[in-house]
Amino acid sequence: MSIDDIIPPLMFATVLLLIFSGYPVAFALAGASLLFIPVGIWLGFFDFSLLGILPNGVFNIMGNYTLLAVPYFIFMGNMLERSGLAEDLLKTIGQLFGPMRGGLAVAVILVGTLLAAATGVVGATVVSMALISLPVMLRFGYSQSFSTGVIAASGTLGQVIPPSVVLIVLADQMGVSVGSLFRGSLIPGLLLASAYGIYALSVAWLNPSTAPALPPEERPADMGKLLLRVVLVLIPPLLLILLVLGSIFAGVATPTEAGAFGAVGAIVLAAVNGRLKLKTLLQTMDGTAKLTAMIMFILVGSRAFALVFRGFYGDMWVEDLLTGLPGGAAGFLLLANLAVFVLGFFIDFFEIAFIVLPLLVPAARLLGIDLTWFGVMIAINLQTSFLTPPFGFSLFYLRGATPSHIRTTQIYKGVIPFILIQLLILALVIWYPPMVTWLGGKG
Repeated sequence: MSIDDIIPPLMFATVLLLIFSGYPVAFALAGASLLFIPVGIWLGFFDFSLLGILPNGVFNIMGNYTLLAVPYFIFMGNMLERSGLAEDLLKTIGQLFGPMRGGLAVAVILVGTLLAAATGVVGATVVSMALISLPVMLRFGYSQSFSTGVIAASGTLGQVIPPSVVLIVLADQMGVSVGSLFRGSLIPGLLLASAYGIYALSVAWLNPSTAPALPPEERPADMGKLLLRVVLVLIPPLLLILLVLGSIFAGVATPTEAGAFGAVGAIVLAAVNGRLKLKTLLQTMDGTAKLTAMIMFILVGSRAFALVFRGFYGDMWVEDLLTGLPGGAAGFLLLANLAVFVLGFFIDFFEIAFIVLPLLVPAARLLGIDLTWFGVMIAINLQTSFLTPPFGFSLFYLRGATPSHIRTTQIYKGVIPFILIQLLILALVIWYPPMVTWLGGKG
């Protein structure tokens, strides 16, 4: 085995070791690059011209028009949450469905779907849903495991339901249209949310004590007023999301322009409802700036890593490895899904998108795999990984937002049925690609 075959996997292993040791991902990527540059100089085959490309690469990241959509969508979701509009949605829809068994669970899934479409940030959605809905569900007799399972699963819908920050980053890293990835993920995302709702109603029907109906004294006395409130609370944010998505799907606006419209629309909704306060605006801006800065730093670190990795011919090593697997495209898809699923236990989506995807995409393109379909499959896979015990990211977020008397094993027990639903939808997407490509087109 030559030195060319040793350095690339050693460099990749060094990055993972630094990340698992607790170093920030951006610094782990850039640090590993700096560690291996002297090695390349010592071995005498490192191409110095690659380092001259790095400043231009950083400026290209900052000038990437597609990535400019990221802070807009983060801002829109943060504003809807911090202004209390999300809480209004849950209370109102909970009142509407509360008289039926499992109604609160259905309300959580519906609001989770709307919040997912607005934010696409799993941690924010899971924590918000837990703080808002868990006390209500427990107060009215819902079981701990079922309640936490519904919340964790609903919060992860932001991976696949557009418009989503996750899908924007995926599209940028894979070199496909954001609009095509949005359209392609629409059917699987809505099918997933519907399957969650069907499961929740089935549990309530088979075991009423797990998800009881609201007691008569808690039910609305005037259904007319409730329906009017549903219209006033539900329609404005739903209309905003549909306008944002519709403008992208119709080609009227780019994702960045649509994101800017969504951010302004969220401010207007907060103002109309009397929730636009200086404190709310500052908190929203602060949260948006922090998350956007984190993403940009990871991007810069990943660019440095990619350049040095390429200097050791690591891109060719990975390409040969992945395209030479037994079974061709089927073998590649199996390995890609297993790798993304396992890495999803330990590192967040953005790290996977910036470290792993650039290694997988060239091989997928050479094997003739449709990249839009591949991107949606990866998003659903990651969503499943984030739900899977004992390391799923959504479970950690939920654990931090739940009372101490709820055991971690109860949370694990609650998410297992939703993991099975996820795996079923993932299998359907793999088995029947037109579920993605019918709307998304070929990528």
